[in-house]
Amino acid sequence: MNVRSLRFSITAWYAGLLAGALLLFGVSVYLGLEHYLDSTLEATLASQSRTIASQLLAQLPGKRANWLATEIDEAFAPEINGGLIRVSRDSGEIVYFSGSLKDGVSDVSRFPPPETRAKDTVRKVNLSRDRQFLVYSMPFTSPDGVRYVVESGASYHQVQVVLHGLLLTFAIYMPFIVSIAVGGGYWLMRQSLRPVQQITDRAERITSSNLSERLPVIRTGDELERLSTSLNRMIARLDDAFGHINRFSADASHELRTPLTILRLELEGILQKHSFSPSLADEIGSALEETYRMSRIVESLLAISRLDAGEIKIDQIRLDLGDLTESTVDAMQLLAEEKCISLNCSAPAGIFVKGDRTRLQEVIVNLTDNAIQHTAKGGQVEVRVKKDSGSAVLEVADNGAGISAEALPHIFERFYRADKARSRSSGGTGLGLSIVKAICTAHGAEIKVTTEEGKGSCFRVDLPMLKQSFKPDLAVHS
Repeated sequence: MNVRSLRFSITAWYAGLLAGALLLFGVSVYLGLEHYLDSTLEATLASQSRTIASQLLAQLPGKRANWLATEIDEAFAPEINGGLIRVSRDSGEIVYFSGSLKDGVSDVSRFPPPETRAKDTVRKVNLSRDRQFLVYSMPFTSPDGVRYVVESGASYHQVQVVLHGLLLTFAIYMPFIVSIAVGGGYWLMRQSLRPVQQITDRAERITSSNLSERLPVIRTGDELERLSTSLNRMIARLDDAFGHINRFSADASHELRTPLTILRLELEGILQKHSFSPSLADEIGSALEETYRMSRIVESLLAISRLDAGEIKIDQIRLDLGDLTESTVDAMQLLAEEKCISLNCSAPAGIFVKGDRTRLQEVIVNLTDNAIQHTAKGGQVEVRVKKDSGSAVLEVADNGAGISAEALPHIFERFYRADKARSRSSGGTGLGLSIVKAICTAHGAEIKVTTEEGKGSCFRVDLPMLKQSFKPDLAVHS
């Protein structure tokens, strides 16, 4: 799981807020219930004390000695209910004590003496580590002027049982609820971000060669719809800019072809018709070579621009890639022998593709020539054709110097040379791989390169392969 993703961050925040809200809710419920139980117990004890005072102590004068105990036992049954009732005089004399209780309080000496205050009080009394009583004390003056303190108490055990049960419920169910909420939130986030994934997938497929495509517009009426719309407008502006650049390159190359051709012909005519000194003849020959080179650059730029713009007609005919590769490589053996390089070809027949023979041959020539130029004397270049997962694969591998990591992302750019030290005569125009890339794109093929510095490079072209049953040989222009 990617902890830095937007999905994880939102889910984590959601889980944290939910857990915090549930914790706050649990604390509020716990404190509220505790207050309610305390208030209810206090109200019960207060009512009990007032009843004893107003209905029993008020009648105490003139009654027999055990009358008060009998009445309290009959009315409240403290020994059965587990409550505490103590009636004492101001002097500290105990008039009544509830005796043995359910909580084990049987000795009056263990219970703190009454508080002699002029108003009602409530206090908590700890008899032991796990025995706590809530005691309500009420002062009362009988009709004969005797002051009493009436104390009613009840064990906190039942309250603690209820509160402990509530805590246990929270401890069990709160993590379960948070887990379900987190899982549901993560799933909802994934569903919500699915349109973003669709936009991402489509954007990954858009390159400079298919800028006419657009991203799906998510009709949500919010920021997501505005984002997809804005991205489409940006792609449209890029499409216009690339189109303008391609048109400019094509127009400039087209306009330069004619004067370069005239200049080349005039220089050739001057050399043929006139006699010059050796130094002047060399200068004119050098100018003629530069004119040839400029003509090749212009022709290459014009071809790339037209391929990118889709203006060149690509013949879509059935070709045996193995036969085409073998014949092309055979014609380049002399070039490899001049550098003492071993050029090997493994291209079995019967691997058919649909494309333009001249353009695909240009791909093979440029890749093979590039491999020969970058391989040292005594090196080896291998050209292979094979089938792989329904594709026809052309591979050109060498054991030369390889391509550096800095240069690898730029090798298909126009006029880029990985080896800056190479001269113009040995390095070509820097447009060979750009032409290969443009031809592959026009054929719906993919070109990739793997390399390791000091061990060589391997260029791989994946072309859609035709089935053996495909028979038509007629050219179809696109």
